[in-house]
Amino acid sequence: QVQLVESGGGLVQAGSSLKLSCAASGRTFSTYAMGWFRQAPGKGREFVALISPSGGYTLYADSVKGRFTISRDNAKNTVYLQMNSLKPEDTGVYYCAGGSIPGFLRNLYDYWGQGTQVTVSS
Repeated sequence: QVQLVESGGGLVQAGSSLKLSCAASGRTFSTYAMGWFRQAPGKGREFVALISPSGGYTLYADSVKGRFTISRDNAKNTVYLQMNSLKPEDTGVYYCAGGSIPGFLRNLYDYWGQGTQVTVSS
């Protein structure tokens, strides 16, 4: 079992930056692909970014490409999402997820955190 706990969300103005963290329990963190998803009010949960177990491969949604950066520190069992140039449409609950196969589909991920709220005001 892997438990994931997100932190770092908050209320910021458009154009600001935030860095989300996701701390994982368990010894197998370095074997999992990790992803970030988000869910805006009234909408489905959408893919944001993923990173391979070694950190050598990353993938981003077009809507965040060039503004967000996903990274991981396997020694600390933590994955990060650096978010720059935030826009009001980035508002939502951000979830980290872990799975054996890297991909942008939700059903590829076996473990999910409880989410952290990000609100971007205009």
